[in-house]
Amino acid sequence: MDTEAGAAKAAGADQEPTLTVDELAARAGVTVRTVRFYSTRGLLPPPVIGPRRVGHYGHDHLSRLALIEELQHQGMTLAAIERYLEQLPPDLSARDLAIHRALVATWAPDSAEEATRAELEKRAGRALAEDDVDRLAAMGVLARAEAPGRYRLDPGLLRLGVELLDVPIAHETILAARTVLLEHTRSAAHALSRLFRDEVWNPYEESEPDPERVAAMRSLSAHMQPMVVQALVTAFQRSLKEELRAAFTDE
Repeated sequence: MDTEAGAAKAAGADQEPTLTVDELAARAGVTVRTVRFYSTRGLLPPPVIGPRRVGHYGHDHLSRLALIEELQHQGMTLAAIERYLEQLPPDLSARDLAIHRALVATWAPDSAEEATRAELEKRAGRALAEDDVDRLAAMGVLARAEAPGRYRLDPGLLRLGVELLDVPIAHETILAARTVLLEHTRSAAHALSRLFRDEVWNPYEESEPDPERVAAMRSLSAHMQPMVVQALVTAFQRSLKEELRAAFTDE
């Protein structure tokens, strides 16, 4: 039974790459030029070359294109996307890539917004000196865009960042604090991702293929995200309170 299923899967894989580059682009909602550009950057695996030297693409290419578009939608640069894709196993199926896309869409923070200096100050509710912009950038609230006078900002952090501008904390201290936070949040994210993989992803991967499970996995991820974030915030608040009490209470 298992042998027959494996043979059928292999046969399906042999027959799968049937899309031309024009058909792939149309199905993915991008241009042929975009497909070729991603291919030259190594973001897409090469096509299967058929008769008359025509390249054929399959569902794996389509799913990878969808993942790339989702990552770009979340504000990632092509260089960051390259690093992200390099960390994925090379033999991921279209179903696996669909799961990755679902997780990216539900767990990624709100997309950054681009604004001019005037729009930034309007949203901040005050004029901003260059030192203010530098401090906001150090806090991760914004980043200078490639175009002069334009900024990519995180709307969810802007209000808090502006309030912190009047707090007498040195620029270097803000950078050091951000480094500490990034280091430890990445460590927590890595541990949680490993837990999710071992307890949820691996059992799912070992089950029989079912397209409806992709939607179910996305729903599960969406419900887990706010609970995990709230748990992290609560744990951090309690730990910080205890540490500050210990550091500033006279013995």
